[in-house]
Amino acid sequence: MPVRALSFGMVARRYERHRPGYPAELVDLVLTHSDRPVRSALEIGAGTGKATRLFAAAGVTVTATEPDGAMLAELRKHVPAGVRTVRAAFEDLRPGARYDLVYAAAALHWTKPEGRWSRMAALLEPGGVFASFGGPTQLVDPAVADAVRVARAPFLDSDEIPSPDGTPPGQAMQWPGTELQRSEWFTDVQQTVIERRLTMSARHYVGHLSTISAYLALPTSEQEQVFAQIEQVLPETVELSADVIVHLARRRPEQ
Repeated sequence: MPVRALSFGMVARRYERHRPGYPAELVDLVLTHSDRPVRSALEIGAGTGKATRLFAAAGVTVTATEPDGAMLAELRKHVPAGVRTVRAAFEDLRPGARYDLVYAAAALHWTKPEGRWSRMAALLEPGGVFASFGGPTQLVDPAVADAVRVARAPFLDSDEIPSPDGTPPGQAMQWPGTELQRSEWFTDVQQTVIERRLTMSARHYVGHLSTISAYLALPTSEQEQVFAQIEQVLPETVELSADVIVHLARRRPEQ
């Protein structure tokens, strides 16, 4: 697992405070992709449990896995008692129990590509649903976005994570849908975008940036400098595009 994937524990409380949650319609979208009731789910890289809470509230029995101990401790503060929590990376999970749903909320890109889909299929009931969802949070005002890029430039060229399989940003089907379409294990691949706009204070937005792995990889002194410079160029409040890109697929029936 990349080092950046295990960098979030140091800011677990900030992650919970500043990262936006997920819209309620996400649950309906995921659950209706199944042709049968979804009673059990496994979450990969659950973080502080923002998605966990939504699925648990819908009556799904969730097992939430997370490799970072500090993130898992924060998750346990916020999820219902019925959620089972396991400290484990995706690659540490062993075949055993199978679930109606396996999902990853802004976490799949941290998993290793080798054997990803056969491993995923082994965790799913035949016909079960896989879901991955997330997306960048981007400033809507081009002038504000440009000012932030200039302020960030001495420290970071970009704070985004490139597509794991090199899919260009403009292509109709984005990753991981591209890999799912090529996988022998999955069918009925679907990509849906839930459009969303958010408004945050400048301080809250900088708090959000402080939970992004590209910034966490910087030395502490540089983090302090870049956040101070970014906050200086922001208006009092900022509008954000925070669309949730959802990829769904079904595990093929066993032959």
